Amino acid sequence: MTHGFDKDFWERHWQQRGAGDPGSMGGNPPNPYLAREAGGLTPGTALDAGCGGGAEAIWLASHGWHVTAADISSEALARAAERAATSGAPERLRWVEADLSVWSPDAQFDLVMTHYAHPAMSQLEFYDRIAGWVAPGGTLLIVGHLNTPGSAGHGHHPPAEASVTSAAITTRMDGVEWEIVTAEEHLRTLTGHGGRAVLLHDVVVRAIRRR
Repeated sequence: MTHGFDKDFWERHWQQRGAGDPGSMGGNPPNPYLAREAGGLTPGTALDAGCGGGAEAIWLASHGWHVTAADISSEALARAAERAATSGAPERLRWVEADLSVWSPDAQFDLVMTHYAHPAMSQLEFYDRIAGWVAPGGTLLIVGHLNTPGSAGHGHHPPAEASVTSAAITTRMDGVEWEIVTAEEHLRTLTGHGGRAVLLHDVVVRAIRRR
């Protein structure tokens, strides 16, 4: 079974999940790539595109960034804001309910990141779209899924167009405009429902916008 990833789907998804469910979409720490890829950057303005439960946005805010965290689900944003209130630096976070397939920010950012976001459009077109929100000299960080047939990702079954490779992302990035810093694929294991091990095949791309 696949999904269109519209607002109704994501509202149901969050309403059905417990606040402490495993993974960065729930109550666990942010995914491990964030600290590795953004830990050395000078804090500035950031956009978390498809912020979910807010783990990554909160991590950035606690490290000095001023973060706009956008998601289509009001339920996800409510949970994220509640978590931020007790996690430090809530004054550096702005929560925005938005459909990222049509919404656009009113400014560019020093860092634009997305972690496992599945919008109501193709993944590669989504990445193209958010790349335009990076300011010259800024950083784009993409963490996505490379789904194998029958895989369940974070408990849902994405359509084929939601799965990407690092090469598919980077080949769309103009070498004059972008400097590719990281283009990798990794396997890691999370603890899922009932203690079940969930294998994730992650795609990580970080690039700097030259102009």
